Amino acid sequence: MRVRRLQGRDFRRYRTFDIELAPGLTVIRGPNEAGKSTIQRALELALTRRVTSAAGELEALRPWDAPPEARSIISIEFEQDDGDVVRTGSLEKTFAGSKGTVTLDYEGQTITDPTLADQVMSELTGIPTENFFRSTASVHHFELSDLTRDEGALRDRLQASISGADRGTSRARKKLDKALHDLTMKGERNPGRLKVAEQAVAQAQAALDQGEAALSQLERDRDALSEARARRGEAEVTAAERRGMLEKARQAERMTAERDAASERYERYRQAVEVAAQVTLLAGSHPSPNPLPVVRLAVERLRALDQRIRELKAALAGEVEVTFDVAPEPTWRPLSRLSLALVLFGIFLAAAPVITKAVGIGDAGVAVQAIGAAIAMIGLVLAGVALWLRRSYRMQAELRDVEIDRRLRGRSDMEAELKDAEAKAAAQLITLGLTDLPAAEDLLSREEAHVGQIDRLTAQLEGLVGNEASGTLPGQRDAAALEISQKTSALEALGPIAKEPRARERLEVDVRDAESAVERARDDEANARARVEANAVDAEQVAGQAERLAAWREQLAASERRQRVFGITLAAIDRAEQATMKTATLYLEEHMVRDLATVTGGRYRRVRVNDKTLDIEVHAPEKDDWVPVSSLSQGTLDVVFLVARLGLVRLVTGDRRPPLVFDDPFVTLDDARAARALDLLRTVASDFQVIYLTCSPRYDDAADAVVVLDGPSVVDTLAPTPAIAAVPA
Repeated sequence: MRVRRLQGRDFRRYRTFDIELAPGLTVIRGPNEAGKSTIQRALELALTRRVTSAAGELEALRPWDAPPEARSIISIEFEQDDGDVVRTGSLEKTFAGSKGTVTLDYEGQTITDPTLADQVMSELTGIPTENFFRSTASVHHFELSDLTRDEGALRDRLQASISGADRGTSRARKKLDKALHDLTMKGERNPGRLKVAEQAVAQAQAALDQGEAALSQLERDRDALSEARARRGEAEVTAAERRGMLEKARQAERMTAERDAASERYERYRQAVEVAAQVTLLAGSHPSPNPLPVVRLAVERLRALDQRIRELKAALAGEVEVTFDVAPEPTWRPLSRLSLALVLFGIFLAAAPVITKAVGIGDAGVAVQAIGAAIAMIGLVLAGVALWLRRSYRMQAELRDVEIDRRLRGRSDMEAELKDAEAKAAAQLITLGLTDLPAAEDLLSREEAHVGQIDRLTAQLEGLVGNEASGTLPGQRDAAALEISQKTSALEALGPIAKEPRARERLEVDVRDAESAVERARDDEANARARVEANAVDAEQVAGQAERLAAWREQLAASERRQRVFGITLAAIDRAEQATMKTATLYLEEHMVRDLATVTGGRYRRVRVNDKTLDIEVHAPEKDDWVPVSSLSQGTLDVVFLVARLGLVRLVTGDRRPPLVFDDPFVTLDDARAARALDLLRTVASDFQVIYLTCSPRYDDAADAVVVLDGPSVVDTLAPTPAIAAVPA
């Protein structure tokens, strides 16, 4: 099919337009907003859109300056090659929603029914729907900028187009899908027959199961009631026995505690009697007739006197003897005389040249004066040393005189102090009745040990009985022994329970368990009685539910058989479509390879289309392997998807030839590939009518016809022009 003329009125930017198209390649060129996309959209709507469509897009088709009552009208004149015969026709569509009209004149017939007109146009073009036309034969430049979406759309359209090529198979599939849908609908509002039967069977089965379970439960509840009564009686007897044993265990525990307390009290008073006897014995046998503080004070005085006596004896034994020998001649006098002689000699030697020169005897020179000065200086240094030695000698003499005087006066004092200390020590020993200090030390240690033993025993006695009088201790001991005997006899009378360790705790647990068992038994009995009284099951109703269940099961089995038959038939159709899909992908690969090799200059000569996922891959010569088209450059992607669309058009339309509308798909190609793509368009134009929309004049020479569109010329003259600030250099 070739469109020879395209006309329109009140369509987007045009109030009217009239374009003649060549049967081969027509280039429609114009600047931005010249209406190229409008021409493309007009062809799409004329060939595929139903005039009664109520889409919101149709409301925006009217020009901005059109009156409200204006409606978009598109008409075409076309010709169809049918072997050796060329048939012509015309189509006019007025898009007005539900009031839209169509007029199709073809083969001497005039068709005004929108549905029939669309069917005839679909048979003439081979394009089943508008979406298929837009995803294959009508290429918009903005579609190529989103290749992921384009690839998905291409796969979906290829799948739908291939599987729907056989109209009879498509109708059969629709009928099967509808029948399966009617059978298997799972919605709550409109359930399918299969779900209705399943729900009825489930409800009947649930009712029957509930009735049978109620009958079985009634019998079980009656048995449980009798068992609960028996368990309650046994539990009450067991609880009474456990309570009696618990009371005995508590008495035994109480008596055992009282006996243990009496035993502890007996042991304390027995030990207290023994300790009191020891204290009495020790109180009458002290080592010293004097009290311990007196002995300790006397020993401490003896220790101090003995220490002082030893110090005085040591000081007197080490005293230096005083002598009155004459000290040797000190060494500073010869040195002072020598220094005085050197000073006088130096002064004389330094003054001699001056004197001789003054009297006219001669000039001794400066060297003699220097030597004299040096000798005088040496004399002065020696005089200073002699003076220091003289002072040191005088200081030592003074210190020696002071020490001699001190020693002469202190020795007599120490001898008098020594005699006094020895007299005091002798008097203190006579007072104690001892001979020396070691004997006094021994007496002190024995007395301290004796007093310490008495204190320990007294503290032990106080810890046992406190401040209780010693005379009452034997009576308290005997009373505790009598109580022990009485409690032991009472425990023997209670039997084995009194000897069992932790019997009370065990029996308390047993009593709690027994009481809990009684409560549970009573609850079980009450619950069983309530279940028996509440179970109002009717055996006749259960039998009726069984009959209804059998009827619904038969209906469900029939529906399931129908579902299996439909499923098997649909699976056979799917297998046939898969075989068709494999053949179709082989066809698509063959035609894509030829066109892709032409545009890429032979770089890509192998194309592979997956017959299951419809993913496209090309063979990369650098890798010597297959790569997905998503990894190629933008320009190569544009070419791949364009040739895929061309192959898809050839595959689905068969012997039909719809017009191909391209909105500058080669804008991303370089000059070499653009030239080869143009050669491909010329080749395609020999079989298809090609309408190429572009802004560039570089395709004019290859076109069979060129239509130039003028851009908009109206400008806004009322709005002020904004000032442009100067940018400093």
